[in-house]
Amino acid sequence: MTAQVRTYLDHNSGAPLLAAARSAAIDAMAATGNPSSVHAEGRARRKVVEDARAVLADFLDCAPNRVVFTSGASEAANQALCPVMRVKGVEKPVSRLYVSAIEHPCVLSGGRFAARQIEHLPVTEGGVVDIAALEAKLAGHDHAEGAPLVAVMLANNETGVIQPVAEISQIVRGQDGYLLVDAVQGLGKLELTVPALGADFILLSAHKIGGPQGAGALILANEAVTPLPLIRGGGQENHHRSGTENVAAIAGFAAAIAELPALRNEIPRIRGLRDFIESRLRTISLEAGNRVGEPVFFGEGAERLANTSCFAVDGVKAETALISLDLAGIAVSSGSACSSGKVGKSHVLDAMGVDENLASSALRVSLGWDSVEEDAGRFLAAWCDIVGRMG
Repeated sequence: MTAQVRTYLDHNSGAPLLAAARSAAIDAMAATGNPSSVHAEGRARRKVVEDARAVLADFLDCAPNRVVFTSGASEAANQALCPVMRVKGVEKPVSRLYVSAIEHPCVLSGGRFAARQIEHLPVTEGGVVDIAALEAKLAGHDHAEGAPLVAVMLANNETGVIQPVAEISQIVRGQDGYLLVDAVQGLGKLELTVPALGADFILLSAHKIGGPQGAGALILANEAVTPLPLIRGGGQENHHRSGTENVAAIAGFAAAIAELPALRNEIPRIRGLRDFIESRLRTISLEAGNRVGEPVFFGEGAERLANTSCFAVDGVKAETALISLDLAGIAVSSGSACSSGKVGKSHVLDAMGVDENLASSALRVSLGWDSVEEDAGRFLAAWCDIVGRMG
């Protein structure tokens, strides 16, 4: 019996492990020693961590001591979302968190802020943060209680819509606030440097770019401002994050980062593949007559990541389509992969004002460096079969 060929089109949830990252992680895993130990074995492990830190810093155009390794972006978010900051060594309050309504749950939950300290920023129908609403919120902020912290993502994980982070940074700076940018989905897909983002804190994750799961980073872009540690103990990571570093995952993370300049050359090809898929989805709906509606591509009018297409076809429920596609060997998503594997209502589409019935049909196709025309063909053939069984 021939094994089924699987087609993976869910790279925004997690990219396949790159060969270089796998090799680096295995090599690091095979070594002995704690990176905090002073003997030769410990120093060798420390060198792996510090070399990795230098790789990230070089790629991001920041000082190595601004890179704090974590277990992932969720931990990094919970550390940065702190109602007390050390500003030039002095603890000062941050009285309110202004977070966009389309953020990843690890940011949307507010970290260490109390619920009463959190305000959500609306987005437009196109999925872009409402700049006027942000300006109004910050203009009314009471600085006597503490500074404001604004949290926005560089690119949305569900729709791929890219946010005007540089413009937001200027607004936040003008109101003496701090800015956190979740750059997880933008890493490797967009030009990304610390100076260009203009953020105080930046979140990164290894497994979204072909590195191993279990590694991430919090970039402390503003040397004068740091959040209080989330994990206390031995004082690792320059006292920003205690606990023995995951050397193998960190080594794999750095190896994946080192691959990004070459992989970025694939972006035009990936965009062409995404556009081809969207074009064919329109054609398939037209050929189906009145059995299904025309596809709606969320965020289509805004600038999007080249690899991402979030769409819905009225009459084709996401849960049914996901099961059918999976049985056909196609892996896609109904949105974020951070909801215990459940197919539920998308808070992103809800914030964009999408009708609930249409939102229940939303699927996300997210391509990667290894995606080829044959993958698109298998997905479209399976989709044709699903639509053909409608009505």
